[in-house]
Amino acid sequence: MPKAVTQRSSALVNHYSDRMILAYRYGSLVLAALGAVWAVVFSLVGWWWVVALDFAIIACGLSIYWLIRIGHLTFGLLLAQVAIIAICLIMALLIDPPSVNGPRVTHIYLLVVAALGYLNYQRDGSRVQLSLIGFCLLAFIVLSSASLSSHALIEMPDWLRLGGTWFNSFVATSMLAGCIYVMQAEFNRKDRTSRELMAALWNGEFHLVYQPQVDGDGMVIGAEALLRWNSPKRGLVSPAEFIPEAESLGLMIPIGNWVLEKGCSTLAAWDSIPGLRHLTLSVNVSADQLMDKGFVEQVRETLITTGAKPQKLTLELTESILVSEVEQVIERLRELHEMGMTIALDDFGTGYSSLSYLRRLPIQMVKIDRSFVQDATSGQASASLVGNVVAMAQDLGLEVIAEGVETREQHALMAGFGCAKFQGYLYGRPVPLADFESRAGDKALTTGD
Repeated sequence: MPKAVTQRSSALVNHYSDRMILAYRYGSLVLAALGAVWAVVFSLVGWWWVVALDFAIIACGLSIYWLIRIGHLTFGLLLAQVAIIAICLIMALLIDPPSVNGPRVTHIYLLVVAALGYLNYQRDGSRVQLSLIGFCLLAFIVLSSASLSSHALIEMPDWLRLGGTWFNSFVATSMLAGCIYVMQAEFNRKDRTSRELMAALWNGEFHLVYQPQVDGDGMVIGAEALLRWNSPKRGLVSPAEFIPEAESLGLMIPIGNWVLEKGCSTLAAWDSIPGLRHLTLSVNVSADQLMDKGFVEQVRETLITTGAKPQKLTLELTESILVSEVEQVIERLRELHEMGMTIALDDFGTGYSSLSYLRRLPIQMVKIDRSFVQDATSGQASASLVGNVVAMAQDLGLEVIAEGVETREQHALMAGFGCAKFQGYLYGRPVPLADFESRAGDKALTTGD
């Protein structure tokens, strides 16, 4: 089953639909345009401190647009909310109080901010985001219920006050309606994707491919099982697309359990074939799976049902498990290892791990991330870094497997660092089970395809 295909900083984009990204971009441009309109109006009146505030609105909108364009979505959206909240409060208290000539309307924009925040919260349920939503709603209630007069008010002409009331009411309500539309469309998309993924599981649209793992001589010693989806409607769907969707929808537990059962069945079948019974199989386990209260028992029952030998099974987990309850993670991994399985930490060196965690985690193997392997031949500094990472793992008594090996030069370098196991395109791409089994009896796979 595929692991996280990118690091968190870049993978965040995958959790947004194109519709949401487009809505955020247009929203930031509307904000900038709104500031420009009012800057022109107030410059004609001669209220330059208000014009300065409008220029801050313009700068805010353009900054948010730029941050979204370069991929800093989370930071851009949080910055947008904080900036718009501050601007709304200043406008509502100093420029737009309720009067006999018209009600306060600026605070309606707080509902727009709350709606955008809720969309973001659906993707990344952080406490900061939830606090901003709550503050927006509370501020809206207060500003709707109290006049909150201030000595810093400016006296607007009736025509400007009336025109501004209608204009802001129209724009804020339109933006709120747009947010609701995007929100409903996003809910529909998630519901549709959820149904498609569950249908894929029920209808046998998922399948496993197997990538060889070899020893220092290139002899096949095992494989990693990788999940693929062949959709009747969408064709071959990239794991980089559907795995983040499955994770965000909470579907990795049933999908992961299917992968585990399929992998164990394969292991059991290999055990009855003399030329294949020496092979091990690595299966990826998501953080959601591991933290599911029934996972350990699910693994135990799967081993019993399929007849697979736990000593031949390796469970691979990414370093993202360390953002969960560490003590609970340690206990789960200990229970799994006591059954006889090998626990491997995937993408080693790229995430959250530290020496203190590694010393406590009951793992027996680490997989050096492909980025380290590919950088190792780019220069002496990179090679020294990779060598130190391998040495650190070995000092902790862990087996080391180099992942993503694509050239003989990389193989020789990683072997020189002390790696005894390897995986990558040099030895073979992920292939269907029958193809892997036919090649597993070859003497060596050092030439690749």
